[in-house]
Amino acid sequence: MRGLFVAMCLIWGTTWLAMKVGVASVPPVFFAGTRFVVAGLVLLLLAWARGETRRLARREWGRLALVQLLMVVLTYATLFWGIVHVPSGLTAVLDLALTPVCLLGFGIALGEEHWSLSRAAALGFGFVGLAVLFGPQIAAPTDLFGLLGAAAIVFSAVAYSLGSVMARPLTRSTSATFLSGITLLPGGLILTMGALALEPGAPEAAQFHWGWAAWGGWSFLVVFGSLIAFTAYLRLIAAWGAARAGSYAYVSPVIAVIIGVLVLGEPIGWRAGLGMALLLAAAFCSLQAAGPNVRRRAQGAVRARAAGPG
Repeated sequence: MRGLFVAMCLIWGTTWLAMKVGVASVPPVFFAGTRFVVAGLVLLLLAWARGETRRLARREWGRLALVQLLMVVLTYATLFWGIVHVPSGLTAVLDLALTPVCLLGFGIALGEEHWSLSRAAALGFGFVGLAVLFGPQIAAPTDLFGLLGAAAIVFSAVAYSLGSVMARPLTRSTSATFLSGITLLPGGLILTMGALALEPGAPEAAQFHWGWAAWGGWSFLVVFGSLIAFTAYLRLIAAWGAARAGSYAYVSPVIAVIIGVLVLGEPIGWRAGLGMALLLAAAFCSLQAAGPNVRRRAQGAVRARAAGPG
C-alpha cells in the first residue's frame, strides 16, 4: 500500500504540470470542460457496468444541481483560469492545502466541529500563509493578473469545499463512481458550452488542432489524474482510512513545486517558500485535527473530485 500511496502522490503532483502545459495553448475553461465531459462519461460507463447506477429522488435533483455548480463549474472555471497566471507549484499548494482547511472551517461554522488548539493552528497557519504570500501584492500590486489568478484559485478551493459539504447527503446513498459521473458530465458540458459562447479562442480550439503537448497533458489528466489515481485513492481509503490517505494533500503539492522548478523553471523565493510551507502546515494540522465529520467530508470531496487535477 505504501507503493500505491507514493504512486498516487506522484501522479497528483504531476497533474499540475499537465494543466499548465495544456492551458498554454488551449483556452483554459474549454480545456477543463472537454476533459470533464470525457471523464464523466467514462465514470458513468464504469458505474453502469458495475450495476451502481440508480434513479435519484426528486428532492435530490436540486442538491445535485448545486453540487455541480459549486464543485465543477465555479471551481474549475476559476482554477483553470488562475493557473494561466500563477506558477503550477503555487497553484497546487493553494488548492490542495486550502481544501482541508476550508472543510474544517465549514465544519466549525456549522457547529459540527468544535474549537481546539490543533484546529486553531490549522486556520491560523492558513491565514498567515496567505498573508505572507499575497500581503505585499495586495498592499502594492505589481502583478495584477497574478494576484487575480491567486484569488481565483483560493475561491475555487472555497467553492469546492462548500460543494463537498452540500454533496454529503448524496454520498450516503450513491456510489462514488456514479456520483462523480453525474456531477462531472453535466458540469463539463456547462463549462464547454459556456467557453464556446464566451471564452476567446474556444471556437477555434473546438477544431482540436491542439498539438502534441496539449493533447498529452489532456490525456494524462483524464487517464492518470482521474481514473488511475482515483482508483488508488479508494483502495487506500479502504486499507488506511480517509485521514491517513488524505495526507496526500501535503505531499503532492511539494512534488508539484519541485516539478515546476525543475521542468518549467518556476522561481521560488524565500517569501513564496515560507508562505507555501505555512499552508502545508495548515493542511497537516487540519487533517490531524479533523473529527469524523470533516474526515467523512474530506473522503467524499476527493471521491467526487475523481476527475479533478488533484
